[in-house]
Formats: sequence, structure tokens, C-alpha cells
Amino acid sequence: MHALTLAAVGVWCFIVAVAGGLLGLVLGNIRLPVLLLVGSSPAATGGANIAVSGLAAAAGSIGHIHARRVDWRLVAWMLPPSVAGAVGGGFAAGYLPANALRIVIGAVLLGFGSDLLRPKRDPEPAPRSQPDLRAAVLAGAVIGAIGGLIGLILGTLRLPALIRWVGEEPARAVGTNLVVGIAVGAAGLLGHLPGGVDWTLLAVGAGASVPGALLGSRYTGRLSTVALLRAIGVILVASGTITIVRGLV
Repeated sequence: MHALTLAAVGVWCFIVAVAGGLLGLVLGNIRLPVLLLVGSSPAATGGANIAVSGLAAAAGSIGHIHARRVDWRLVAWMLPPSVAGAVGGGFAAGYLPANALRIVIGAVLLGFGSDLLRPKRDPEPAPRSQPDLRAAVLAGAVIGAIGGLIGLILGTLRLPALIRWVGEEPARAVGTNLVVGIAVGAAGLLGHLPGGVDWTLLAVGAGASVPGALLGSRYTGRLSTVALLRAIGVILVASGTITIVRGLV
């Protein structure tokens, strides 16, 4: 890859990580489309992206761990099925045709973007006195498998699942989500190893994303979350559409 291309990828990864740090998310779903444009293959790029997301989650979780905003009991229940799902999904990605995998990735990105742009009218449910551990196990396994397949830790799905289905309070859900995301990133990388990983993109993405996540996490809540999420939604809809078209041609 040309040095200027790698530099541009690094800048994009840094910007995404800063935005993710502001929201308490990793936002690998808006990093992935750019990596797909320059990566060696969809499966190898997905392996690099999920590993970068895991490292960014580790950086972003430091502040939440220090502030004791992590439910470690919930982590213990949700992490094993999440890891198992991510390994299985990552392994399966190496056996899918490149164009089919592009269509799957594009459809997921398009779905994420459409969901962010859709007006939310229902208030968030009140936290439960005791989180629903069965819901945590099921959500972890399903989200982990999908994430491993397409190269995302899917914190944007896990976080609302923790709040709506498991019944965790939002502040602790953010920290718990990031900690589980660390393990999902490592498991996804492991699952992608047999099919190959784009190590160059992994190195560039990690080098830019870790400091970006650390910087963004220091300023959590200082920007309009609604406006930022809507901007992300537009990016996801556009990138998902482009990725699907590339898979069809």
C-alpha cells in the first residue's frame, strides 16, 4: 500500500476512535468501510478491524474501570459466549466468497445506519434490580457470532442490548460493554487467523485508534450525542450501500 494511503487510513482511524471515545463506543462499523477499500480481502480486513476495535475498547475502558462503572459479574456471564461466538464467526468468514461477505457486511452497516437515523420515541427502560443473566448470555453469543463474521465487536448492538434486554443501568452498561469488547476483539482475531489477517492495516489502525480512544474518553459527554449519532448514521447508510454494490458487481 502507498504511504499516503496508509497515512489517510491512520487519520480516519484516529478520528473514528476520538468519536467513539466521546460516546463510550468503539465505532468499528464506520472504520470498516474505509479499511475495506484498501484491504487485501474482506475477510483479512475484517480480522484486522475487529482486532483494532478490541485494542480501542481496551484504551477506552480504562477510565470506566477506574471509576468502577463495570459490572464484573455481568462480564463473567456475557464474556464466554461472546468469545465463543466471535471465534466461530471469524472462522466462518474465511470460507465465504469475498462478494458474499461484502454483501453481508454492507447489509449490516446499512441496518445500523438506518436504525440511528430513525426517530426514537420510546424512553429507555428503567434498570432492573438484578440484570437478566440469561439475556446477557444469549445476546453475547449472537452478537459475538455476527461480529466475528463481519469483523466488528458490535458494541453498538451490545450496548442497547445491555440496557434494554439485560436491564443494566446506562453508565455501567457502557463500561461493561467496552470490557466485553476487548475479549471479542481478541477472539475475532483468533478466529480470522486461519483465513488470514491484514497485519499492515492492523498495525496502522491500532497505532492511530488507541491514542484516539484515550483522547475521546477524556471528553465524554461534551458534544451533542444526538447530532454525532445522526452523522454516524448517514455515514453508515452511505458506506453500507456502497459495500453492497461492490459485492453485487
